[in-house]
Order: sequence, then C-alpha cells, then structure tokens
Amino acid sequence: MNNRTVIVITGPTASGKTSLGVSLALALGTEVVSADSMQLYRGMVIGTAAPTEAETRGVPHHMIGVIDPREDYSVARYAADAAECVDGILARGKLPILVGAVPRRAPARTRLRSRHDRRRDAQASGAALG
Repeated sequence: MNNRTVIVITGPTASGKTSLGVSLALALGTEVVSADSMQLYRGMVIGTAAPTEAETRGVPHHMIGVIDPREDYSVARYAADAAECVDGILARGKLPILVGAVPRRAPARTRLRSRHDRRRDAQASGAALG
C-alpha cells in the first residue's frame, strides 16, 4: 500500500483523546497506536491512565505496556517501533490512528510522515522546506 496517511489525535491530558480515538477506530474499522510516553511501560496502568479493555471496546491498541519500566527507551526507538506498528496497520489495508499528547514524542510522530507529505504541506502553507 502506497498511502502513508495517519490520523493523529493530540490534546491536553484528560481531554478525551482515547475515547475519540476508539470511536473513530470503530467507525473506520482500524487500529490505534499510542504516542503516550508513559503508557509504553508495563504495569503502570493506573498512573498512566492507559485504556482498560472495556475502554478499548475491542479496538486493537499498539505501544501500550510494551516496555519494562527499568529498561532504557529513547524517542528514536519509539519512532522505529511506532513506524513498524503503522506499517503493519497500513499493510492490513487500514488507516492508523496515532493518539497522544506528550511533547517529547512529537518529533517521533512527525518522522512517521513521508517527505512527500511534508513537502505538500509546506507548499500549501507557502513555507520553504529546509
């Protein structure tokens, strides 16, 4: 599949991003990739507000509870792991939904976009690409 489109839902903490992502995923028949820096860690469900099984309503979620809290984990590694999830979802013919608001993950989310997408957006806004 050549389409690298990804829906991104961002916003402040407790603004309803997870619920919106799940509702949209149900409507589109797709999957969610978490961009929350704390939901990555196993065993931290309460402190991170990771979605419960009931809250996911059967929608597959990726990048939640995948890392041991004692393990070093970088933004670069997140970008690679998230890109792998996105590629898998795209390969299944679905439109990935990236949900999260943690600023330090923003560069990793941006790298998931293709150079073509960035150039098109820059041309539309009149900005120059460096």
